[in-house]
Amino acid sequence: MYAVIVTGGKQYKVAEGEYLKVEKLEAETGASIEFDRVLLVGNGDDVKIGAPVVEGAKVTAEVTEHGRGDKVRIIKFRRRKHHMKRQGHRQWYTEIKITGISA
Repeated sequence: MYAVIVTGGKQYKVAEGEYLKVEKLEAETGASIEFDRVLLVGNGDDVKIGAPVVEGAKVTAEVTEHGRGDKVRIIKFRRRKHHMKRQGHRQWYTEIKITGISA
């Protein structure tokens, strides 16, 4: 069984027992969270597509850790203008483990 959920402005295809890194969520490590915005639920050939969400569908997950991603380096360079700007960014994330999908 799999589902497509929306969190942090992005869509993720998830299955039970899967680990996933999503945008930072305000939840403690070890806490259980529910995703109500489920766009699609599939079980073999039986697929339910929402308009825009599947009514009564939920995906439960457990927060395993919080962290920061790898550094992304940003360089802005203007040739012949004696100008270069450097910047770095590390995005916060929450790692979750999908514990259940209910349709």
